[in-house]
Amino acid sequence: MNRYQYQAAQFGTARDGFTTRVEDWPPNVRAAEKKPSPASAHLGLELLAVDRAASIVEMVFNASDQLCNKWGGIQGGNVAAMLDDAMAFAIGLDLDWGQISPTLEIKVSMLAPARPGRLYCVGWVIRRGKSVGFIEGELYDGEDRLLATGSSTASFVTLKKSEEREIQSEKRAEKQDKKQSKK
Repeated sequence: MNRYQYQAAQFGTARDGFTTRVEDWPPNVRAAEKKPSPASAHLGLELLAVDRAASIVEMVFNASDQLCNKWGGIQGGNVAAMLDDAMAFAIGLDLDWGQISPTLEIKVSMLAPARPGRLYCVGWVIRRGKSVGFIEGELYDGEDRLLATGSSTASFVTLKKSEEREIQSEKRAEKQDKKQSKK
């Protein structure tokens, strides 16, 4: 896979391979967008564009002061969590319904201080095997400065029956919502 090339002017827009239409995203990504995890919500995650064929996601984090250390910079663990979200969404583009991709390891390099505001993050898959995937990500500020890079390894886990039933229930509710919105 080719390395992703960040282009600020096109970031988060519909273009060759990228779609911004939630309806065109894989079901698991739509579900996570509709009902984000508490951690993702705390970070201010907003998914913008997906290129499913290339396994790339583009998102922003509307980072609040609550994510900062006492010197006004976003605490490094929060920066790592942002990159982890982007990389998890990227590998999640190709998962089957009922599968999750827990992070096995993550490495983050902090290149410049991240400050509150809109932070642009991208995640892409380097290689996907049968049981693990290798992912990378980058975090930028509003002035196109590269703030941090990350790489991770994730495993693929199929949920147990009770967890699958809960997901299926959420999927049925999503279909009902679609039917209701068409009326």
